[in-house]
Amino acid sequence: MDRNVQRLDVLNGGAAYGVDTHKVLRNTYWLLALSLLPTVGGAWLGMTTGFLSALSPGMSTLLFFVGAYGLMFGVHATKNSAWGVAVMLGFTFFMGLMLSRMLGYVLGLHNGASLIMTAFGGTAGVFFGMATLATVVKRDLSGLSRFLMVGILIAIVASLINIFVQSTAAMLAISVAVMAISSLYILVDVKRVIDGGEDNYITAALAIYIDLYNVFQSLLILLTSLSGDRD
Repeated sequence: MDRNVQRLDVLNGGAAYGVDTHKVLRNTYWLLALSLLPTVGGAWLGMTTGFLSALSPGMSTLLFFVGAYGLMFGVHATKNSAWGVAVMLGFTFFMGLMLSRMLGYVLGLHNGASLIMTAFGGTAGVFFGMATLATVVKRDLSGLSRFLMVGILIAIVASLINIFVQSTAAMLAISVAVMAISSLYILVDVKRVIDGGEDNYITAALAIYIDLYNVFQSLLILLTSLSGDRD
């Protein structure tokens, strides 16, 4: 099931549905932390082998969409079985692999390592800020979820167009938009678990992982474009 379609069905009052929201949220955070390991492993393998270097931007984009959506479907299909966590970790490994080309480029800069650490710290800050805000917001965020879904679809279309246009200004604008939308999606996704609208920690972790991945990637693009040291 596509995560954006799933967002349209937001329930409230987890206790009324017999959902132990604290347990779901705790397991979600544990799985997110565990997911960092295969992500780093995939990125390391990609940089070491140069797996993506022979692919054109169009081919790597096609690989990304086929692999990512295929594995996301697999996560949803196995979320209630013992295979769910394994498929989720396979998905995060693939996402790390697809991030390796960008990381390799950034690490080639004189200040590349500091840019990556800054992007990682900024992403962590966004996560903790939005997760904390989700615990105090009382209103239903289903309306915001629908608005963000439209925004992310527009950003995806704009990104595909920019593969052929190759506009730096458009890339920066898209990165700002994706970072803002994904940051708000963290708020929506954590709030969804707290309200009992998501009672499966595997799919909850999947949604929040995608949010964090997009925030990190967008922030890294912005930092590299604005302060990357190429001398």
